[in-house]
Amino acid sequence: MAAPSRRVLWIAVALAAVAAVLAYRHYELGKWLTLDQLKASRDALVGAYQAQPLMILAAYFAVYVTATALSFPGAAVLTLAAGAMFGLGLGLLVVSFASSLGALLAFLVARYLLRDAVQARFAKTLAPINDGMQRDGVFYLLTLRLVPVFPFFLVNLLTALTPITAGRFYAVSQLGMLPGTLVFVNAGTQLAAIQSPGDVLSPALWGSFVLLGIFPLLAKAVVGWVQRRKLYARWPRPSRFDRNLVVIGAGAGGLVSAYIAAVVKAKVTLVESHQMGGDCLNFGCVPSKALIRSAKLAHQLKQAASLGIHNASGEVNFAAVMARVQNVIRTIAPHDSVERYTSLGVEVLQGHARITSPWQVEVTTADGRKQLLSTRSIVIAAGARPFVPPIPGLAEVGFLTSDSLWEMKDLPKRLVVLGGGPIGCELAQSFARLGAQVTQVEMAPQVMGREDAEVSALVAQALRDDGVNLLTGHQAVRCEQVGGSKRLIVKHGDQELAIEFDQLLCAVGRSPRVEGYGLEELGIPLTPRKTIQTNAYLETLYPNIYAVGDVAGPFQFTHVAAHQAWYAAVNALFGRFKRFKADYSVIPWATFTDPEVARVGLSEAEAKAQGITVEVTRYGIDDLDRAIADGTAHGFVKVLTVPGKDKILGVTIVGAHAGDLLAEYVLAMKHGLGLNKILGTIHTYPTLAEANKYAAGEWKRAHAPQKLLAWVGRYHAWERS
Repeated sequence: MAAPSRRVLWIAVALAAVAAVLAYRHYELGKWLTLDQLKASRDALVGAYQAQPLMILAAYFAVYVTATALSFPGAAVLTLAAGAMFGLGLGLLVVSFASSLGALLAFLVARYLLRDAVQARFAKTLAPINDGMQRDGVFYLLTLRLVPVFPFFLVNLLTALTPITAGRFYAVSQLGMLPGTLVFVNAGTQLAAIQSPGDVLSPALWGSFVLLGIFPLLAKAVVGWVQRRKLYARWPRPSRFDRNLVVIGAGAGGLVSAYIAAVVKAKVTLVESHQMGGDCLNFGCVPSKALIRSAKLAHQLKQAASLGIHNASGEVNFAAVMARVQNVIRTIAPHDSVERYTSLGVEVLQGHARITSPWQVEVTTADGRKQLLSTRSIVIAAGARPFVPPIPGLAEVGFLTSDSLWEMKDLPKRLVVLGGGPIGCELAQSFARLGAQVTQVEMAPQVMGREDAEVSALVAQALRDDGVNLLTGHQAVRCEQVGGSKRLIVKHGDQELAIEFDQLLCAVGRSPRVEGYGLEELGIPLTPRKTIQTNAYLETLYPNIYAVGDVAGPFQFTHVAAHQAWYAAVNALFGRFKRFKADYSVIPWATFTDPEVARVGLSEAEAKAQGITVEVTRYGIDDLDRAIADGTAHGFVKVLTVPGKDKILGVTIVGAHAGDLLAEYVLAMKHGLGLNKILGTIHTYPTLAEANKYAAGEWKRAHAPQKLLAWVGRYHAWERS
């Protein structure tokens, strides 16, 4: 006989559910599943069982399986009834198998009817859950069974949507529900002994209810202990620890982690194998912004006539520009130096760190000496490196990255920039303004792919206005050298195009540093994005090892690394008392092209993709007095709100100093302030910050009470008559 189709099963389940609900209401079954009714019927139930034990036992088993499979309320009372009728031993046996079998039936029906459809529709959202269930599904389910955070019927249905097998589900349910069943059945045996109000005070009954109250806490502690014991079993634990915390990496995440530990008087060691300050100080944020400043001045000199300044000229001395970049780095470097952190109480070691056990880190110095550190907790803040795409011939012709370009002394005449993200756009525009012939290649149809199309269009036009030959929708195929000429071959549709260059800059993103310091040996897993897998508390597979910053994701921003570092350091040092989940609810970022692009929260495209209905309010900066006076009257402020309300869901600003203007919206979103609050705040005139107030004013105008205003108009007309 062929298996029934989903449609037939859907109909059968629906009819069964309707029939069950009608029977439940018609026969008032709910009143039978109460503690008072159980006590009132105890003698009759016991008598019936003694008269016909096999029939009553079979009937009870069938009722319990049916109630569990159909997710009926009253399972707790039924379990107490088993103790009252059958006693502890037999009651426990019957309920244990009946509850597990009923749960399995509910699981199988939900899996057959729902799993494929739910997995197909929410594949992206469910991916991490599926990975977790495949890896640790048994422990997850065991925890839910032992610690009833969710009702059991909900666990049955939701677990059916995951990859866990039916066999494992049944086995874990049988085992996991046994302790709780034991407590309830035992309580039922004590309820059966109540003859008078004085019996309520019996020690046995009170003990049963105390167990009911503390069981979830005990179960949670036991599950955690078993998991930790299994996880740490192969690693010898030191008898004592030399340090409270070891931090690997002295970028933003590592520096903040070490700083917090030192402030609270913990013994902390910071290990850095390269340069203090990490990528941001030495290769990223700081040098790129110094370069952008010089490039912007060069551009302004060319535009001086528009401001009434004639005969203004300036010759770009690229070597001097790069020397200034290095001077800026040297000026800021003391903030992140060994000397400063040593003075704060941090032990700083220069060398390569390798985690040899969950409590030990081996540090190898440049001269080959090794030092083994023991520590209660570890924070990994190893950062990221530029990603180099596997383009044939790239290594042979040579290339630069955002790490290596700062050693250049001569401005390349012809520069190819691979990548249309924030780094690629910032550097392409800067080098073009400094005098290089720049060709920028982006495989996607638009630059700044994470932003809305109109934002991308404004940035693309600005790049082209500065002389960048922008090629979107072009894929880099290979590099070749013909004679003394280097060429990049790109493909657009079926056509190939050869671009000659003197230097090629790879700016297609950054890869987390996850190799070479012990993750593989410890079995610490990575995410599909090749970042270290962490939970909401930034813990890795080992609860005493944390990861922050670019190596952990989900954002590759310096300010996010510093933000995460607070949570990691506090959880590492005080987690046994209180742990904190990292908060990513309001994360701002900015791209420092000209015009700048800054965003927090949702974009229009993201809202549409996620099915979130939003109201869009837009204010054009070309109407702003200060922007007109400065000659920067281009761009806009776009605010996404809940329809009909002033609650802010996302903001995008394009224009001069957009990164600075965004801060007001970040504050508002963080603390639940709406556009009405921004509108009611006095903004200095004339400043660019007034754009935020005017954007709020646009929203207010769109929500003006027109009917009330019409009546007010009539009132004023009456007063004039």
